[in-house]
Amino acid sequence: MKAATVVTPGIVEIRDVPMPEPGPDEVLIKVKAAGLNRADLLVAMGHFHGGRGGPGAIPGIECAGEVVRAGANVTGFNQGDRIMCSAANGFAEYVVANVARASLLPARLDWLQAATMPTALQTMHNAIVTAGELKAGESVMIQGASSGVGLLGMQIAKFKGAGFVIGTSTNAERRAKLKQYGADLALDTSDPKWPEIAKEATGGKGVDLAIDMVSGGVIDGNMQAAALLGRIVNVGRLGGMAGAFNYDLHALKRLKYIGVTFRTRTLAEVAEIVRLMRADLWDAVESGKLALPISRTFPLDEAAEALAHMKANLHFGKLALVM
Repeated sequence: MKAATVVTPGIVEIRDVPMPEPGPDEVLIKVKAAGLNRADLLVAMGHFHGGRGGPGAIPGIECAGEVVRAGANVTGFNQGDRIMCSAANGFAEYVVANVARASLLPARLDWLQAATMPTALQTMHNAIVTAGELKAGESVMIQGASSGVGLLGMQIAKFKGAGFVIGTSTNAERRAKLKQYGADLALDTSDPKWPEIAKEATGGKGVDLAIDMVSGGVIDGNMQAAALLGRIVNVGRLGGMAGAFNYDLHALKRLKYIGVTFRTRTLAEVAEIVRLMRADLWDAVESGKLALPISRTFPLDEAAEALAHMKANLHFGKLALVM
């Protein structure tokens, strides 16, 4: 089969690789579409991410397709079923996925939507609801809201009863679109006064819950904008892996600062995240209340170009490969 394969760090080419075989708890999927994520850039650059990396690695962590064969222990999934899942090595014609990570496709969902939602659904439900402990009526700020994960995060926050949602982006064109996806206020974090604006918008109280995909230089701003006893969930580090941290402000406001990642989670933990997400959000997925804009698609043969486009950060919403 064909797969986008890391040849040397930074160089991805389409190669013929062996067809994967499903284990007892896995399904073999003929991939129809695969979503791109920032983690794929790390794999493409030769970094080990989620246990994968180096020459021969295949990027891709989410996809949608048809079940070709099911493992001996698998129930509820049959040949020909349309499914969406989080799965390693997704930039390929075929992939195997543990059924704990997979869901049957709602009838109304096309391949592109199905392929670009699993990571965002799992990440944001876990960050907002489980780690972030969102309560109805609270205010939520999504740092880096113009990413696919951020756009779905704002929608999930609204769906779960957030009273006021703030989305941030330093790009004016993208910022103008955030209200279409749940933002009551779109903030420019390149403006030094953004923490004050966030506090004013919440009646002087500050933000109850901040979901941070940026980190780096915005952490102190997050704490300035936060309410007393607020929570900050560190989801991504697009703005850098380190930054100044005002320990006194953190203590003064008695803030919870919570880190989340899938890299150190067991399969059982991921399965529970998927279960909780489905229990809370699946009706909204099936009805179309939760959806993502698709910025651009590429054929599998242009996987390297797709990764370069993502690295250039020129898109709004999701990028996808189609097979």
